[in-house]
Parts: sequence; C-alpha cells; structure tokens
Amino acid sequence: MLDDTARATPEHHLLRYFGHGSFSPGIIDRAKGSSVFTEDGHELLDFTSGQMSAILGHAHPEIVATVREQVGRLDHLYSGMVSRPVLDLAHRLVETLPEPLEKVMFLTTGAESNEAAIRLAKLVTGRHEVVSFARSWHGMTQAAANATYSAGRAGYGPAAPGNFALPVPDRFRPDIVDGDGNLDWRRQLDLGFDLIDAQSVGSLACCLVEPVLSSGGVIDLPPGYLAALRDKCHERGMLLILDEAQTGLCRTGDWYAFERDGVVPDILTLSKTLGAGLPLAAVVTSAEIEREAHERGFLFFTTHVNDPLPAAVGNTVLEVLARDRLDLRARKLGELLRGGLNELAERHSVIGDVRGRGLLVGVELVDDSGPGGDGADRLGAAVTRRCAELGLHMNIVQLPGMGGTFRIAPPLTATDAEIERGVAILDAALADVTGRAAT
Repeated sequence: MLDDTARATPEHHLLRYFGHGSFSPGIIDRAKGSSVFTEDGHELLDFTSGQMSAILGHAHPEIVATVREQVGRLDHLYSGMVSRPVLDLAHRLVETLPEPLEKVMFLTTGAESNEAAIRLAKLVTGRHEVVSFARSWHGMTQAAANATYSAGRAGYGPAAPGNFALPVPDRFRPDIVDGDGNLDWRRQLDLGFDLIDAQSVGSLACCLVEPVLSSGGVIDLPPGYLAALRDKCHERGMLLILDEAQTGLCRTGDWYAFERDGVVPDILTLSKTLGAGLPLAAVVTSAEIEREAHERGFLFFTTHVNDPLPAAVGNTVLEVLARDRLDLRARKLGELLRGGLNELAERHSVIGDVRGRGLLVGVELVDDSGPGGDGADRLGAAVTRRCAELGLHMNIVQLPGMGGTFRIAPPLTATDAEIERGVAILDAALADVTGRAAT
C-alpha cells in the first residue's frame, strides 16, 4: 500500500518530461464528455480535448462499447498479420480522401507516422534533406525531432545534417511586410527557399508542415500559401508531407485542413484525432509512391503496426464523424467560440489576436511589461492557473519573444452551453489576473 503522501505527489516517482513545466495540479480520477474530474471532485471543462485528441469527448459510449467488444475478441497481432478491423479502416479512411491518396499504414503516435513519412520520402527520392517550419512540432523520435524547431533542440547534441527551417507566415507578427504593413508571404516564401537552396547539397527530399501550426502558436497558413509551397517542392523534386495530427478529421470545419486550399499532399500523416484519444496514427500516400518504396525495400514497422484494437476504434470514430456531420458541427461551434473570444478581445486589451479555424482557435496575449518584456509569459501562466481554479483547463503556448497563445480545442461534441461557459470562465480569469473587468 502507498501512503497518502506518495499518492498525492506526482513528482514522488514520475519522471518530469515538460522541460521547465510541471504537472497540472490535482489527480484526475475520471472524465466524461467535455469534462475531466479530479479525485477531490473538482470539474474541469476540457478545452484541449485531452492532448488535442479526444474529438468525440471523453468516454464516448460508442467508443467504450467498441473497446469492450474488440479487446475480448482480438487486440494485438504479429506485425505481418492482417485483421478485418484494419482492412475496414483502411477502406473507410481512403473513402474520405481525394485521389491519389489510397495506400495506408496504421501506427500508434504522430511522431511514428511522421518518422515513417520522412523515411518513405527519403527512400523514394533517394535524397535526405528535410524542410519544416521554424516553429514546427512533429514529434520526439529521431527524424521527427530533427524537423521540430519550436522546442527541444538544445542540450541533446547535434541534429541530423540536412534539416532546414522555413520562416513562419505569421500575419499577426509579420517579419516581411508589403507597403501596407501586412505580411508579404510570397516574398517571405521566396526568400526562405532562396536560403534553403543556398544551403542544400542538392539532396532535398521533402517538406513536412502542418496546415495550421498548433504548437507554433495556432498559425493558420494564409490562403494560397499551401499551393505555393507545393509548387516550390515539386519544382525541386521534393515530396510535400502534411501533418494533420490536430487538424485532420473535421476539427477545422472540413474533414481535412488541406481541402480549403485544394492541395493534395504527396504523403499525409494523421494521429491524435484518428483515435479520438486512443493511440492510433496513419500514413497515407499514393499507389505510385507506395510501389516505388516497396520496390526499394521500404522498411518501417513497430510492435503495434496495424493492430486490430485501435483500428476498431478508428472505424467507430470515422462512423460517428460522418453520421453526426461533425465537420458542420465544428464550423458552427467554431463560429460561436470565435464570436465569444472576439467580444473578450474588445474588452480585454491584453488579447492581441484571435485566430484559427473551426474548433482549433488561438488567443494571443500581449504584455511587454516586466524584465525582458516577458509580461505575456507571466500573464499567460497566471491566467491558465486561474482558469483551472474556476473550472476550465487551458493550454498556453509560450515561445521565446512571442508572448503567450492559448491553444483552444474543445471536443467536437461539446454543447453550445459548454462553449459559452468556457468563454465566460476565461473572461473572469482575465479580469481576476489583470485586476479589471474590461478596458
């Protein structure tokens, strides 16, 4: 038996993995719908969908039923064996995608799917250089971590050669502007590739990006940018890989974020939302790329590749999303959420920007006070704590020199009332922390 002290202290035995952060206060006991509950009965409205994953909320009854049935029938297999849930999920997933995306492999995490995608691209192109955004997050495995620039690079030795960063087209904080002071993303993109071309040893393999940079501050790529990026890639013989870990499967109001721009990637990676909170990821590509990779001896498998239990859950997720038209629901709730947040921005001067798509929304705080101009960092941390005390779980993205951006992603199954309650709690937390209700 553990004594009460050990039970109450996460730091007693758990390795801390948040960099300089810490575990959230309270021990979570259960979760249901849009809320999680601590052992002492405190309810937290979950505006991050767990780790940006639980798009159907917590303990969705159909997912619960699927897990109960499937785990008693078939849960795990030898990596070379194939089960009916995997075949069904591959077919169902491909039906949601445009041509030529038709070949699928199922994995466990987003990092794994990005690792496999980069490996595919390197083998098929015969090259090794990888381009990604300067505020990217693609995972913590080797190739995915090398393509990640928002955090985690310092202190771990040299990164793999041939990784290049593109400037982020941030319209709120533009670095290259036109005559009106607005972001000139075409000139920025041209300059970015000029620098990449100058550094490349002639071995550009792929470009890996999110359509909406989530950990990078919820930066929605400007309309037209993704098509221009695709053209830059194809001019150089590179493959375009889109990481839709957080944007895929209805969260942005479309089934896939790339649909808005009419750009079909060479390789698509999915994770988080595909399992709606359970560990399920996918790599999807064309028959041509798959055939070329196979002929060259493509090798990538894990202990849980194409496992039947998470695949069965994935089938249920896709069925619920399509049946309940949760793409349309995400648009409707997103409009409600953005409307409420825009009202807060009018009354709280510390809100500098509200942005995003569907139910992936960013609220950037601005405050240049304090030593080093880090007022927004301290403000964001304080507001996050106050939100938790008032019953709202929020996540703040804090990047050096960029203030703090709340990354808001409630479940697609949230009610109108829950969205309004979350906005009201954020309003109260901002007022409490800044010492004024509005300005």
